[in-house]
Order: sequence, then C-alpha cells, then structure tokens
Amino acid sequence: MFAILRTIRKPIRLLMLPIFAMMLSACDPAALGGLSGAGGPKIDPNAPVPVALLVPRGGSAADNLLAKNLENAARLAIRDLGGVQIDLRVYGTAGKAGPAATAAAQAVNDGAKIIIGPVYGEAANAAGVAVAESGVTVLSFSNNTTIAGGNVFVLGPTFDNTANRLVNYAKRAGKDKIVVLHANDIGGQLGRNAIQQAIAANGATLAGTVEYPLSQEGVRAAVPQVKSAMQSTGANALFLTANSSTALPLLAEMLPSAGVSNQNSQYIGLTRWDIPAQTLALPGIQGGWFALPDPGASAAFASRYNAAYGERPLDIAGLAFDGIAAIGSLVKSGKKNALSTSALTQGAGFKGANGIFRLRADGTNERGLAVAAVRNNQVVLLEAAPQAFGGAGF
Repeated sequence: MFAILRTIRKPIRLLMLPIFAMMLSACDPAALGGLSGAGGPKIDPNAPVPVALLVPRGGSAADNLLAKNLENAARLAIRDLGGVQIDLRVYGTAGKAGPAATAAAQAVNDGAKIIIGPVYGEAANAAGVAVAESGVTVLSFSNNTTIAGGNVFVLGPTFDNTANRLVNYAKRAGKDKIVVLHANDIGGQLGRNAIQQAIAANGATLAGTVEYPLSQEGVRAAVPQVKSAMQSTGANALFLTANSSTALPLLAEMLPSAGVSNQNSQYIGLTRWDIPAQTLALPGIQGGWFALPDPGASAAFASRYNAAYGERPLDIAGLAFDGIAAIGSLVKSGKKNALSTSALTQGAGFKGANGIFRLRADGTNERGLAVAAVRNNQVVLLEAAPQAFGGAGF
C-alpha cells in the first residue's frame, strides 16, 4: 500500500524504526509493555469530541503534501459521522520524533481525548511515550509493528496481516510447501519472520529460506540457491519479500531463466505488485499472487476524495479516514468510555477507506485483504476481500 511513498520518502522511514527510537521504546515500559491507560479518558458523547491529528507538516515539500492529504481525508470522514461531532485539531510534526512528542503533549494539554497519527515510526513512538501517563491512545499511521503496544496502535498495513492472508489462500489452493526468499536488511528479515509465522499458523510447510544482500551480485548468487531449495524439497511455492524498487525486477528476470517460474512454482509477493503500475508488465511475475486492499472500497474513497479536493489521494491518506471512522463509530454508542482500549479493539472492527479493519490488543491491526494475480499485465482478483469480521458489533 505504501510503495507509492518511495517518491516521497525512502520506505525505510515508514517501515523501520531507527536504532535510537528502538532503544527508546525498549527502555520505556509505556511503549511496549501491557495496555497502559486501558481505561482511556472519559468523553462527553453529547459534545464535540476533541481529536488531535498529527501530520508531518513543516517538513519537506513532500511531507507537506502528505500532511495535506491526511488532513483532507480526516475531514472527509467527519462528513460521514451523522450526529457525531468531532473537534479536529491539527498539529505539525515536521516528520520528526522530537516535534511529534511535543505536539502530542500539547494536544493532550489542549484537551485531546485521542490522537491520530503521526506517520513515521520513530515519531509515533515518541508521541506515544510523551502521552502514555495521560492514558490517551495514539492511532499512528505507521506500519512498524515494533512500536505497537501500550497506548500506541499502528493503522498501516502490516507484513503479518499480508503474509497470513496469502499463506492461508495458498494452503487452501494446494501451494503449501513454501520457500521464502528475502533480503538480509531489516525489512527483509521482518518480512521473512512474518511469512514463517503465517506458515506455522496456517499448517503449511516451510521448505526453506534463502537470504541475499541488496546488491546485483547478491541477488544473482541467490538464484541458484533458490533453485536448489525448490528442487531438493519439492516446494511448490516461492514467497518473495522484494518490491519493484529493490530486487523484484532482477529476480523476475533471473528466476524464470534458471527454471524457477510460475509455471512450476507459484510466486507469492509480500508487497503490492501493482504499485507502480509498470510492475505489472514484468514478464517473470505473470501468474504471481499478491494481496491488496478491497478494490471497490479503495476506488470509492479515491472517487470521493477527488470530488471533494480535485485530485487523487495518496494511498496513505485513507488511514486518516480510518482513524476518524473508528472514533466516530465508537462515539456514536453514547458511552463515556467509548475510546477505551476494549472499545477500540472490539471484534467486529470498522469500515474504512480501503475496506474493513480492526485493531488488536497488541497494538497491531488486521485488514480485510483481497488476493490477486498478475495476468497479461493486469490485476485479476482471485478472492475478494471479506466484508465483515466475526465478533460483537458496534
């Protein structure tokens, strides 16, 4: 979903937590411990609910564009809330941890009952730590699960969610002996871990793992290792963590040439293979599977955004819409504890810009994803995104 952000900011900023922030979260029990502030602040459901939106305004031009998209999407969501009143207060973070912590603390001092944002992992972690003692929840736009927990949730799509959806589908389709091919950087390792956990959870078989450094030489050296692993284990699927801005184009060329192709080994991608659209034209990935948000919901959101603001939204803008949608749905219940952790994590989840989603008690999320294949340079749906979760309603 966030592949588009590489034109804005290196994806590593969004996905991975810098060492200093990781150390901060490890040292502060509010960041990664139990559900601190599980009760949450009380609200008056009959009055406008103060909600803080933290956006990377004040950073680069690209960050300012991102901030504009997020605020626009949040205000678009407010229009759908019927009788629920939201007092949206927007704070700039410049996309950095220090200003994010300051903005979060100021927002709580100003009366905010919940915080939506910020975007980048280190900024979201800092914001969560800054307001942990207040019991105020942070619904960050990050997809970095290492910062999730305590009073911080991540709204961004996660490797775990995507891997589980795809392995579940692969298992049911008979592609259950899987070799994992991943880069040796942090992103590749986290992707590998997510796939391995999904394989175990769905009763599939991990047939092997092949790791490569992010260099042409490293990718080339990995290809014969993949072929050997596939042949020696009888694997029938190859799960790749690479995306179109890293090793995917080279792998899509070299693997089929070495005899490992979608004709004899099902390719499965952890990243979106339809972003950018040129990726769909790679000959080697024809027939490969990947997951994506509910196409109907995503198209409807993009259309509404375009009608309201005269331009298409960035993909990440939908997360701001989701945050407001969840808050509005809960406040509509009329309960003073509508924004408690137990309410936020209710099983039925919420309907957002890209389909259904729900928050988990560990601070991560689950999203209803569709499974698609690349055929003739086009996206072909294999299994639609679910339209509802089980559990109590809202």
